[in-house]
Amino acid sequence: MSRFYFGLLYFLLAAFAFADPQYEEHLVLEPLPQGSLLASFNFHSNASLQSFEQQHFRYIPRSLGQILQHARTKELHLRFSSGRWDAESWGARPWGGAKEGGTGVELWAWVEADTDEEAFTRWITLNHALSGLFCASLNYVDSTRTTRPVMTYEPIGDHPSSSTSKLHLLHGTLPREVVCTENLTPFLKLLPCKGKAGISTLLNGHKLFDASWQSMSIDVRPVCPKDGTGCIVEMEQTVDMVLDIERSKRPHDNPIPRPAPADQLICDTSKPYSSSDACFPMDISSTQSWSLSEIFGRSIKGSCLATDIRGERLETVCISVPYEHQVYTSQGSFERKDPSKNHRCYILPDSDPFEMVLPQQESQAVVSRPSPPLYASRSFTGHGQERGGVQTLLTNPSTESAISFTYFETLPWFMKPYLHTLKARSSAFPSPSQEEIITSIYYRPALDRQRGTQLELVITVPPASTVRLTYDFEKAILRYTEYPPDANRGFDVAPAVIRLLSNSSDPSSGPVYLRTTSLLLSLPTPDFSMPYNVIILTSTVIALAFGSIYNLLVRRFVGADEVEGFSFAKVRGRIKGRLGVLKDRFSQREKKSQ
Repeated sequence: MSRFYFGLLYFLLAAFAFADPQYEEHLVLEPLPQGSLLASFNFHSNASLQSFEQQHFRYIPRSLGQILQHARTKELHLRFSSGRWDAESWGARPWGGAKEGGTGVELWAWVEADTDEEAFTRWITLNHALSGLFCASLNYVDSTRTTRPVMTYEPIGDHPSSSTSKLHLLHGTLPREVVCTENLTPFLKLLPCKGKAGISTLLNGHKLFDASWQSMSIDVRPVCPKDGTGCIVEMEQTVDMVLDIERSKRPHDNPIPRPAPADQLICDTSKPYSSSDACFPMDISSTQSWSLSEIFGRSIKGSCLATDIRGERLETVCISVPYEHQVYTSQGSFERKDPSKNHRCYILPDSDPFEMVLPQQESQAVVSRPSPPLYASRSFTGHGQERGGVQTLLTNPSTESAISFTYFETLPWFMKPYLHTLKARSSAFPSPSQEEIITSIYYRPALDRQRGTQLELVITVPPASTVRLTYDFEKAILRYTEYPPDANRGFDVAPAVIRLLSNSSDPSSGPVYLRTTSLLLSLPTPDFSMPYNVIILTSTVIALAFGSIYNLLVRRFVGADEVEGFSFAKVRGRIKGRLGVLKDRFSQREKKSQ
């Protein structure tokens, strides 16, 4: 299925790469094991390079185009991701992981500048502008969260050789960022139909961010023919999500899952204890019925610019199911089946709603996805608040050939690794040496409160083996003002980025990326009540001392006989009068008691 995604992308490029401005959108639905559904939305638009530089915007939005021109950004890649891709159950990632980002927000771009300082200044300008456009915290991508990868990323656009020396690659991550509806709304505003027509009407924030895994991506790059004339600027927006069918079908007014009544249970009669009063429910999650309105909460409202430059209607919605499965659609749509690939596509009506219904099937077979070329997992080791370790397991499932890839880590400055403790061990027999596993290393140490640690490795994993990569690190102590409000939760560490090294000459194949999950680092956390107690105690002492000293310095002390109108006789008379009144009251009370 990954070849299908790359084939679709290559077809889109070849169809309108060097033609008039054009826009296309595609939706691919693919049922997954365990009752899940993969939905891949792809929106593709382009414009000539000349019109883009003259700010004649049609399908590429002006809001984003002017930002790229102001920051002199020649190629941009922006990712919003949440959740975890279950490679063991779902197989290879869509688009080969090229449209996927790490948890949170990830951004990398090629900026044109003469010096590194000028490139960083424009990079900060780009981050601040994109932060306002997408309602994200990209303005927090400062020097401590910025790296300059050397081996992991390569430009996928066609840049003239004369300007290649002035292009600077900068990369930033925000693993703590929470992706939500306020990021989806500006994403939809960049589309020509603004989410009012076409497949973008299915992008409901309640459904998208309730998914088990989701990723939104924006890619802008130049594309030029071999002769260098007629270049275009290509913009591609992608939304990938994995939905739980049963969870998505729950009504909004009753979202709490409840057990089905006894008369609605489908029992597995093959169990030996199956009887009238004992039922083992059968797993029908892979064959249960669903429709677009049940999964996404709405149907597709017509089509959005679903014609090519010749005026022919394009296939917009595709689904990957076995050839014998039945799929029902609304009237006015046209179906095209591909029996060899278990793939069928539909041409949407111009203005009528489009609904797709997949009834419950007798067969539990699903179109299998290819296995991932590499499994990767990363975790912390050790204990205590002073030191720790990182362990990464890299497994090659192939039994025939070794696999080589680049391994890229971005660590915060307060996580200081010891490079001499870096070790790589393989489970293969005979076990290769560490020099044979790690063939190249690029290390850029951190500077306190200035930049983070950058570590890039070129690793080779033998066939049918697992490489265990470990190193130790030291935890720094922060100032109490540098802790977030929820300091006891920990600090998020960005996922590791893996890019497979391939010598494939197939033009439809693209780079294959993998990303591990993010880590949660626990640092020594002070007692934040102590500063409060110290402040209160100090303020009290200062107030008492200051008040006493101020009275001594400012107040004037004089004798009683120096005050005008003051007489001891009058004071003595008033005191005697008060005492007499009190004496009479006590004497009257004693008489009454007698």
